[in-house]
Amino acid sequence: MKKILLVLAGITTITNVFSQKKPIDSQLLIGNKSPENFLQALPSVNKWLDEDRVQVFMKPSENETMKNVVLNLKTGKIEEDSKSQAVSVTAKKLILKNGDIFLKSGSEETQLTSDPSSIEKNPTFSPDSQYVAYTKNNNLYTFNLKTKRETQLTIDGSKTTLNGYASWVYWEEIFGRPTVFRAFWWSPDSKKLAFMRFDESQVPMFPIYSSEGHHGFIEETRYPKAGDPNPTVKIGFVDPDGNQTTWADFDEKTDQYFGWPEWTIDGTGLMVQWANRGTDHLKLFNVSPSKGTKTLIYEEKQDSWVDISEADERLTLLDNGKEMMLISDKTGWKHLYLYGLDGKLKNQITQGRFTVKEVIGIDQKNKVVYFHARGIENTARFDLYRVGLDGKGLKRLTFGDFNHRKIDSSPDLKYFVTSYSNTHTPAAMAIIDNTGKLIKELGSARGSAYDTYQINTPELLRVKSKDGKFDLPMTVVYPENMEAGKKYPVLVNIYGGPDAGTVTDSWAWSPKSQWLAREGVIQVSLDHRASGHFGKEGVAYMHRNLGEWELEDYKTMVQYLIEKGIADPKKIAITGFSYGGYMTCLALTKGADVFTHGMAGGSVTDWKLYDSAYTERFMDTPEENPEGYKKGAVLTYSDNLKGKLLIVHGTMDDNVHLQNSIQLIDKLQESKKEFEMMFYPGGKHGWGGAKGAHFENLKNRFIYKYLLEKDMPEGMLR
Repeated sequence: MKKILLVLAGITTITNVFSQKKPIDSQLLIGNKSPENFLQALPSVNKWLDEDRVQVFMKPSENETMKNVVLNLKTGKIEEDSKSQAVSVTAKKLILKNGDIFLKSGSEETQLTSDPSSIEKNPTFSPDSQYVAYTKNNNLYTFNLKTKRETQLTIDGSKTTLNGYASWVYWEEIFGRPTVFRAFWWSPDSKKLAFMRFDESQVPMFPIYSSEGHHGFIEETRYPKAGDPNPTVKIGFVDPDGNQTTWADFDEKTDQYFGWPEWTIDGTGLMVQWANRGTDHLKLFNVSPSKGTKTLIYEEKQDSWVDISEADERLTLLDNGKEMMLISDKTGWKHLYLYGLDGKLKNQITQGRFTVKEVIGIDQKNKVVYFHARGIENTARFDLYRVGLDGKGLKRLTFGDFNHRKIDSSPDLKYFVTSYSNTHTPAAMAIIDNTGKLIKELGSARGSAYDTYQINTPELLRVKSKDGKFDLPMTVVYPENMEAGKKYPVLVNIYGGPDAGTVTDSWAWSPKSQWLAREGVIQVSLDHRASGHFGKEGVAYMHRNLGEWELEDYKTMVQYLIEKGIADPKKIAITGFSYGGYMTCLALTKGADVFTHGMAGGSVTDWKLYDSAYTERFMDTPEENPEGYKKGAVLTYSDNLKGKLLIVHGTMDDNVHLQNSIQLIDKLQESKKEFEMMFYPGGKHGWGGAKGAHFENLKNRFIYKYLLEKDMPEGMLR
């Protein structure tokens, strides 16, 4: 009772503060709009002109409009942007038009390829800009810019043999979507191309049906589900003029994965990261491009998994050609290590109960590394740090009680641009130097009228896990003008995947959030023990039992709100997409004792139906872990559904197949369970345009029908 009184006392204080400010007009919020001058655009950094001058789009002063200016960080003065034009250089770039490659320089375009029957993909300059490499028809090609000659480097490309073009599962789960399927890499001296050859002939084809036109059609995807055969992979080396290919000394028939590779500084070797199918054993090899032989440099085993999708960020080669820096979470926390290129450990650079997220840059002359980390000050915040390569002199460079979520550096690492905020402070940008000195505030999203309005911003809380091992983070947006003793509906927004938390000490206000607060909805974001706040120690709880600890922790945090006497236990709603859709379905079935309403989009409903690389990383194969797959499947608990569940899916989702939702719907129908559903024809794993607006309307109607039990305001329709 004492705890409840303290909470209500805090709410009374907030109400008193609100009384001194005016509320935002309801019609603005309903229309998803902010008041005039409430918020404003953030500045943007366009380019660094030299070591002390940077071009920024910003307000030069409070009374001026945003424009391009040049900041001289050495003198502190703002220069006219026209002065920067003298140092600008017109860069050449490659563009695609109607499937052909064009060289663009300023306003001039030169067509390089002309093949009406084929589409070129991923055109990439060689480091010396003498060649362009690309793929078409699943073969690798080069174009010599001097001789204007196209050379075909591979000849066996087909529907199931892909040269220099990644298979779907490598693109989605290992290389990453920004790579756009590219699987070839120029050597630093432009004399060699490394590439991967994928054989998908044994990978099952999953049919994705489109209802378009008179007869519809089938989109075929080679998609290995958990336990299925994966594509086999070979690594080859070829010179750009198409002489003999040398193959790396790996057995392509082995069940294995290769991570994103990196050439050594001098081009004499390709650093290749290898993992077994179970992804609990990592090896780093230096592969000779001339002979194909490989030398083992580093090896790591873990009881859970070693993430092969992190290969690119794991390895940094130093310019001296003799050292490398590795990131590893083998201790339970992700840290930096300095190794010789011979594989011998020189020293651990960082250590402690915090997570290194990204290396921003290395000053190799002064032997200093700059890195982005979470958890030293607060697990819900990210900061920029510097430390010597010898592990000495750790220093925080960013400032204040803020989450410095995005860091960009000048080319010479002399300055850093930070984008920062917290739950009560709108996003802002500033420039600091490499000692941590604040050089220049660039601007804030806070508008001139911001302080005149009352708003509800999230409160960041910590709730002890049921087993007492973790202080679980959650943000709560309370309703406007809360009344003592009244219970309010709860809306939980989650994602929930491994090391993919969404709770941070960041600005997250929106007109819709403010409107739902006015309507009396408690809005909550939750992170479980495996969300990343507690390092690999926490994430490893998910090994072989996806869904178990996520749901356990979510229930604990929601029950905390119920026990405080402010949450209506009959109106506990949860919503999410993809992994969040999975957790929503699981919450409404396995967690039906707590969760009463759910809106689930693009949901996995049985991990046997998802792809091999992602699923087996955490679950092993269905044959190795049948009980884990059974316990983690929504289908197992479909009989438990007693609340209101909305199931939403795109009919052509090539990531989480519609099959997942159809199988859940089938189980629910067999159990005579009531539910709602909406399919979006042609929708992939997410959708925009008119269908995106329809989806937003669908969710809003659900909230009003079941949580608020009244008609939705007309102006909310998108």
